[in-house]
Amino acid sequence: MTERALDGAPPQTPGSLTRPPQVDRVEASRKAVAARRARAALKRDVRMRVITPQELLRRALADPASPAGTMRVTEFLTSLPAIGEGKRDRILADLEISPVKRLGGLGARQRRAMREFLDARWPEQSARGRRSRLVVLAGPTAVGKGTVAAHIKEHHPEIMLSVSSTTRPPRPAEVDGEHYFFVDDAEFDRLIAEGELLEYATVHNSYRYGTARRPIEAALEAGRTVLLEIDLQGARQVRAAEPSATLVFLLPPSWDELVQRLVGRGTEGDEERALRLRTAKGELAAQNEFDFRVVNADVASAAREVVELIQSPERSS
Repeated sequence: MTERALDGAPPQTPGSLTRPPQVDRVEASRKAVAARRARAALKRDVRMRVITPQELLRRALADPASPAGTMRVTEFLTSLPAIGEGKRDRILADLEISPVKRLGGLGARQRRAMREFLDARWPEQSARGRRSRLVVLAGPTAVGKGTVAAHIKEHHPEIMLSVSSTTRPPRPAEVDGEHYFFVDDAEFDRLIAEGELLEYATVHNSYRYGTARRPIEAALEAGRTVLLEIDLQGARQVRAAEPSATLVFLLPPSWDELVQRLVGRGTEGDEERALRLRTAKGELAAQNEFDFRVVNADVASAAREVVELIQSPERSS
């Protein structure tokens, strides 16, 4: 009999020496669930194109213990567009990567192979060196374009924020001439017919939005920087009309956050909300058409990053 047993302590069995206390098992289970949820959110972000596959790989390699780093390559590949299990297995065989590998544990050769595969299938947009004084800020619905633009207008009066015309009714607290010029369909038709709009589009299959041409041309001629806060269709029209324009795409920090923002603002019904989310998926897929990408996790930080892009010495005259 051991001294501990003589002292009244329960004897130690081999199993009891290795089994963790109950509280530790509960905590470990919570951490495992949180990690699975974090990995699931990342896969959603890649699938919805909130982040690029290359960005997720960079996060994994930077921190192998992170949710990105602990994601298996099989999970990663099947989160990419048009890749099912059969195609996934062929890709892994071609890249000579074991299906049990985790992203953060890829070797040097495997990292290069994965990067080359991703760059060939989903090339990331390279920013142009020269930048125009005509700057377009666009992004998916509910990402906060208007809030970021308003912050820039308030703190940087030297930058002119263009005011769009729209046929939709004003939301609570919106002021005509400050947030938008609210017009009816007849007036919008006149603006189009007389060539007064630089760009215009029907958004979410409902209301029309457009940007007046003359105030922008006058501001640019006076040497001012002009910021257009518009939708994807409008951004494409501006790029076609003014190829030198600088296009900035505003991204949400995650898909889940974008959904929460749309639900939280409470300005749309269930049907319109569903429509806007479907539209957002397509808008996110177009981000590589833009010169720069800015994540709106914090309004002030996102606005500062946009202004820094605008004021960069690389900007063209």
